[in-house]
Amino acid sequence: MAFQSLTEKLSNAFKHLKNKGKLTDIDVKEGMREIKLALLEADVSFKVVKEFIRTVSERAVGQEVLESLNPAQQVIKIVNEELTAIMGGSQSKLTIASKPPTIIMMVGLQGAGKTTHAGKLAGMYKKQGKRPLLVACDIYRPAAIKQLQVVGDSLGIPVFEMGDKVNPVKIAKEGISYAVKNDFDMVFIDTAGRLQIDDTLMKELEDIKEAVHPTEILLTVDAMIGQESVNVAETFNERLDITGVILTKLDGDTRGGAALSVKYITGKPIKFIGTGEKLDMIEPFYPDRMASRILGMGDVLTLIEKAQTAFDEKKAAELEEKLRKSTFTLDDYLDQFQQLKNMGDLNQLAGMIPGVKPSQLKDAKVDEKQLAHQEAIIRAMTARERFNPSILNSSRKKRIAQGSGTSVEEINRLLKQYDQITKLMKQFGRGGGRNNPFGRMKIPMS
Repeated sequence: MAFQSLTEKLSNAFKHLKNKGKLTDIDVKEGMREIKLALLEADVSFKVVKEFIRTVSERAVGQEVLESLNPAQQVIKIVNEELTAIMGGSQSKLTIASKPPTIIMMVGLQGAGKTTHAGKLAGMYKKQGKRPLLVACDIYRPAAIKQLQVVGDSLGIPVFEMGDKVNPVKIAKEGISYAVKNDFDMVFIDTAGRLQIDDTLMKELEDIKEAVHPTEILLTVDAMIGQESVNVAETFNERLDITGVILTKLDGDTRGGAALSVKYITGKPIKFIGTGEKLDMIEPFYPDRMASRILGMGDVLTLIEKAQTAFDEKKAAELEEKLRKSTFTLDDYLDQFQQLKNMGDLNQLAGMIPGVKPSQLKDAKVDEKQLAHQEAIIRAMTARERFNPSILNSSRKKRIAQGSGTSVEEINRLLKQYDQITKLMKQFGRGGGRNNPFGRMKIPMS
């Protein structure tokens, strides 16, 4: 998961400060040194790190911090605020044209996920009641048009294309005309990319921009390439004056530096983040929520939004009662797992829960094939075994493995995940009452 290494290093730095009680100037300087190293190792731009440390240090050595009852918490609060500021301060929403259609021009290097994220964005706005159209202007990459069509078909979104022999500028203009005639209110133009930036690519993009006057020019950047992603953003911005960035592959083992550097270096906000391969795995970017995730403080608001979308309220109320009475069974587990997978990877969800480390759920991945095996295992159990898994001894497991066509190892893995999910759900219920947002919403997390 993105930022996991950075989160752990920052946590260690703060732990040293917490152990000090009262802080001195020397304590703060030592803490800042650890934070600086953590940020540089995460591939954050040196220019950004230098400015960040200067600002935090100035605030952290003030009288208000050093003389407070809990100075370490004050330092964490300052770091949180400055991280938020570096990433843009507040959410930057997509501009919607006053007169339709809103034209979104997608640009970026080949392999960054531009085509997929054109579809993801179109799908997101389709759910919000918009009528999006995808326009295929990448005539160079083999099967690029076909890929966009496959994405469009999966989402039920039309794709306008004129083959790979027509000039991309003409395709873009014709695509806009088609959208106007057919009442599409959003147009997503998928442009060509290259493996590296070259003048031919940039000139073509400039020509498309001049021809269609896009409402937004969104640069798709691969977070996995670290600092180089910032250089890419800087170059595209100089030539095209981009309006925002989509940071992709944040579900991978990325050091996260791009998210902390792009806004500061280019002046253009990150508007969306890609969090997985599935076509619904895209989120608006909230600097304050991301800062909280990085500092291991969770992101409950995003988690609530995901839960509201994924869970059935009637089932939620029933499950809430079962969890309160500790009667959460393997049948319930299977049903909940089906719904949980709609929220994304459990490691990502764990990073949104205050106090829960993603590494604690490293074995709890949602996998379609594994889910089918788990369903077969649960169906092979007796009603008593599903109700009370603690009675599953070795002979029972052998019988279930034979009946489900699986292995005892898979059964043990299922039982471990069942235990992890049960603990995860109970964690949401702590605090309860009116102050528990999950209780108020009656989603199955109380």
